Amino acid sequence: MSYISNFFYIFFTNSFTAKFTFVMQQYSQVKAMLAISKASLMAQFRSPSAVLFSFAFPFIFILVFGFIGNNGGVPVYKIALDKNCDTANALYDSIKVSNRIKIVRFETEGELRSNLVRGKITGIFNIKKNATELPAYTYTISTTSASSDKWPQFMPIVNSIVNKISNEKYVGRPTYAIPDFNYVRDIEIIRQYKTIDFILPGQLGFSLLSSGVFGVAFMFFNLRNTLVLKRFFATPISRTYIILGEGLARVIFQMITAIVIIVAGRFLFGFTLINGIQTLLEMLVLSFLGLIVFMGLGFIVSGLATSDSSIPPFANLLTLPQFLIGGTFFSVEAFPKWLQPISKALPLTHLNTAMRAVAFEGQNLWEVRDEIGILLLWGVVIYAVAVKVFRWE
Repeated sequence: MSYISNFFYIFFTNSFTAKFTFVMQQYSQVKAMLAISKASLMAQFRSPSAVLFSFAFPFIFILVFGFIGNNGGVPVYKIALDKNCDTANALYDSIKVSNRIKIVRFETEGELRSNLVRGKITGIFNIKKNATELPAYTYTISTTSASSDKWPQFMPIVNSIVNKISNEKYVGRPTYAIPDFNYVRDIEIIRQYKTIDFILPGQLGFSLLSSGVFGVAFMFFNLRNTLVLKRFFATPISRTYIILGEGLARVIFQMITAIVIIVAGRFLFGFTLINGIQTLLEMLVLSFLGLIVFMGLGFIVSGLATSDSSIPPFANLLTLPQFLIGGTFFSVEAFPKWLQPISKALPLTHLNTAMRAVAFEGQNLWEVRDEIGILLLWGVVIYAVAVKVFRWE
C-alpha cells in the first residue's frame, strides 16, 4: 500500500475516532493539525520506502563500518612537529620525503589538540640537538591513547630511517640519533576515537537529509496530485496548520529514527556519548535543526517537480553532492584543497561537524554555535526560495 493510500485510509477512518470533530463541535486548528500529524505519522511507519531510507540504509552502513572497525587503509602516519623541533638535520630531511610519514600543520593550537585527542594524527614529533654528548640528536613523540593503533608502528619506521642514515652517512660513528620515549610521560590516556565515532554522525545526517528532501518532496507532490490538499481546503483548517501537521509527523518519525540509530550505535559498537543522556539530547536538538533545514529543500523540490519521475533528479542534485563531500563517509581533510571550501560550505558538513564535536569531544551547543549559525543561515536562504517556488495546486 502506497504512502498516499495509507494516508487516505488512516486519516479518513481515524479522524472522527481521534476526536477530529470540526463539524459537530467548535473547530480547532490545533486538533486538526494533530489529526493530520497522526495520520501522516502512521502512514510513514507503514511505508516501506520511508522506513528504508530513514532507518534501514543508515543502519546498514553503521553495521558495516562497525564490524570493520579501525582496520584497513594505507599505513601513512600523520605527525605534527613540536614548535621547538630542530629541522636542520638529516633525520628531518628524511622524514619529510618519506612515503610512510606525512607532516601536517595546523593554524591553531585548538585545531592541533582536537586532531590529537581524536587520534587523527599519530602525535607531536620532536627532534632535539644534543649540545655536547653523542649521539648528535634525540627524538621523541608526544601522543595519546587515541593513537594507540599508530605510534607503535610509527616509531619502528623512524628507527629504521635513523639506522639507514647512520649506516650510509656515519659509518663507524655512534648512531645518528636515539629515541627518548617514555610511555607514562609521553602518552596521554584518553578515550579512544573509534571508526563508529566518525561514521554514526555521518549516517544520522544521511538519514535526516534523505528524509527531509525525498520524504517531503514526494509527500507534498502526491498530496497535491491526488487532490488531498484540495479536500483539505474544503475544511476550515488553514494552510499553515496543514504544513505544521505534516511537518510534525515527519519530525516525530525522524527523531524516533535518530534515537534508535544513536542508541544502537552506543550499545552495539561503543559509540561515544561523552556526557550520556545530555549528549544524546544535544544530538537530538542538532538533528531537529538539520531536519528543519533539509525539509526546506524538500519543499523546493516539491514545487519544482512536474511529475513523479522528475523528483529524483531534482532531489539528487541537492543531496548527492552533500552525501559525497559533506563529511558523511570521509573526512573533509581527505579531499583535494580546491574541493575543501566547497565541502565546508554545505549544510550537511556543518551538521556532521557539530554532531561529532558534541558526541566525542564533549562540546555543548554553545561551543558549536558557528556550525549552528551557518546551518540556520542556510535555513533562511532555503525557505526564502521555498516560499517562492512551492505550489498548492
